[in-house]
Amino acid sequence: MPVLRIITISPKIVTDNPGINVKTRVIAQAVIGNKTAVFEIKAMNKFERSWMLFKSSLNVILKNKELLIFPIVTSIATIVILLFFFAPAALWPTGHSYFSAEHWHALGSMYFHPTHVRGHDSFGPTPIAGAYMIFLYFVSMFVATFFNVAFYNEILAALNGESVSLSRGLKFACSRWQAIVMWSLFAGVIGLIIKAIERRSGLVGSIIARLLGAAWSIAAVFVLPVIVRDAETNNPITMLKKSVGTVKQMWGEGLIGYIGIGAINSIVMICSMVLIGGAVAVSTQWHNFWLLGFVIAGWLISMMIWSYLMNVAGLVYKGALFLYASEGIISQPYDQQMLDSAWRFKRGQ
Repeated sequence: MPVLRIITISPKIVTDNPGINVKTRVIAQAVIGNKTAVFEIKAMNKFERSWMLFKSSLNVILKNKELLIFPIVTSIATIVILLFFFAPAALWPTGHSYFSAEHWHALGSMYFHPTHVRGHDSFGPTPIAGAYMIFLYFVSMFVATFFNVAFYNEILAALNGESVSLSRGLKFACSRWQAIVMWSLFAGVIGLIIKAIERRSGLVGSIIARLLGAAWSIAAVFVLPVIVRDAETNNPITMLKKSVGTVKQMWGEGLIGYIGIGAINSIVMICSMVLIGGAVAVSTQWHNFWLLGFVIAGWLISMMIWSYLMNVAGLVYKGALFLYASEGIISQPYDQQMLDSAWRFKRGQ
């Protein structure tokens, strides 16, 4: 009697079998005696896949609700710290009341001066203001990296079945402050270089900057989990190499982009536009625009909640990808097909 066995294969295995469609992540083997027939099973489309990933990530979040606190703490801390450093510049004495227009006009003249760029007159920062803005940029990079390292420490703990603790995550991030500082400086410099290429080289520069940004996002995708898992490494280049090595080891070299779980957003936006369009039609018909106002307010609140959940769910999924690629762990409730379909590949690979 034939034995039917369903297996899941990774893109690396697919590329070693040119007869198999790379977009199909699942194949079946029918074993009859000593003969094996291989045939493809249609994989989930991107919307089904995105929905399954979101539900799986949401399942992890609901079991570990404290994960929802980390982005809030990160946002609050970033705002408070930036305000702390911005306040001296905003409250610099000008001889006018802080609430007067003259005070802010004087500050504007102090920090910005007229410039001529590409045939257009505009305003640019003075050298001192530019240096201070770069300083604030690196401060924000450090704060974001610090709290994301704390977040990933707890995401990986949750995916391993452990409890989640805000204080433990922050304590861990404090223990890795050197690696966080070094990576923040390195990533900040790369970001400034890409932005400079985009601004100074016209259309060609914009295209080059986008390509560099895409390559950077793939290369650095697992740097923060590497900081969490590798307690001995503080060198940012070594961290980047380990992130790249983790990706290449599991998924090969044909990657052109990270898919994540965002495909479902297009369906949500279409449904939102239909809802708002219906509200506009009904409000116009009834001459009652309070209804439209309530619908738009509800839509804005819903979109904020949805975006927040999608952001947290995406980070949880990325944590699961790292465990799968670096340690061979398939964290529940994900499965191998979900984890193998995280990337876009070059055609023909």
